[in-house]
Amino acid sequence: MVTAERQGRLPREREDHFMRLPGAQVVSTRALLMVRENIRAAIEARAMICIYGQAGRGKSLAVNTSLRELAPKLTRRIQFRARPSTRDLRHELFHALGLQGRPPAQPIEFDRMLRGALEETHVLVCDEAQWLSKMCFEYLRYLWDDTGSDLTIIFTGGDGCFEMLQSEPMLESRVYAWQEIDPMPLDEVLTVIPAFHPVWADADPDLIAICDQEAAHGNFRAWAKITHHLAVGMKESGRTLDEDLLRWSYSKLSHRLVV
Repeated sequence: MVTAERQGRLPREREDHFMRLPGAQVVSTRALLMVRENIRAAIEARAMICIYGQAGRGKSLAVNTSLRELAPKLTRRIQFRARPSTRDLRHELFHALGLQGRPPAQPIEFDRMLRGALEETHVLVCDEAQWLSKMCFEYLRYLWDDTGSDLTIIFTGGDGCFEMLQSEPMLESRVYAWQEIDPMPLDEVLTVIPAFHPVWADADPDLIAICDQEAAHGNFRAWAKITHHLAVGMKESGRTLDEDLLRWSYSKLSHRLVV
C-alpha cells in the first residue's frame, strides 16, 4: 500500500524485484546501462524520452534504479491502470508534486498552480503510458512546452506504449530518445543470472542455458518466478540445484510465457 508520504515518489528498493524476491540483486544488464545513459542525457537536456517493451523485461527496475542514482530528490512518478481524464491527470500531478491545500476547482487555476510548481526542476515518470489518452498527452506536452518549466518527462510502458506515442505527431516530434527493452540474449543471461541470486551462483552454465531456452527466454520476471520456486523447492527438499528440481521449478510457469 502506498502511504501519503510515498505517493509520487520512487518505490523503495525492496519493491524492485518481482514478488520482492529475497536475496535478489540488481545486475547491470546492457539494457539497464543504456537506460541510465538515456535518462542522464534527458535530464541534462530537459527532454522527453520513451522507454518501452513487453512485460517482465525489467523496464521499471532499470528506470527506478537509474533515477535513484541520478535524481532521487527530483523524481516524481505517476501511473494509471485505466484511461484517465485530464482532470484525473491534474489531480495525480497535484499529489505527486506534493502541493499543499486543496486542488483548485477551476481548470485555469489548476493549470496556473501546476505550471508554477514545475518552474522548479522535476523529473516526471509516466509509467504505463499506453493508458494515457490523447488529451492527457496533449496536457503533458503543454506543461513541458511552457517556457517557465524545468521538466524532464520519462514515458515508460508495455504493449502499445510505442504505438500510442508515435500516433501523436506533436508529442512524437518532441521525444528526444526512444529505447526498446529487448529480452536478454543467452550470452548475457549466462553472465548476469549467477549474480542475480545466490541459488544460481555456482550453477552449471548448461542448466542456466536450458532454463532460459525452455522457460525464461531472457525475461527477468520469468527468471524471478523460477528463482522463487527453485529457492522454495531447495529449502523444502534439502536438495541442491539439479536438472530435475530446475524443471520442476519452471513447470509452474504458464506455457504462454514461452514465446
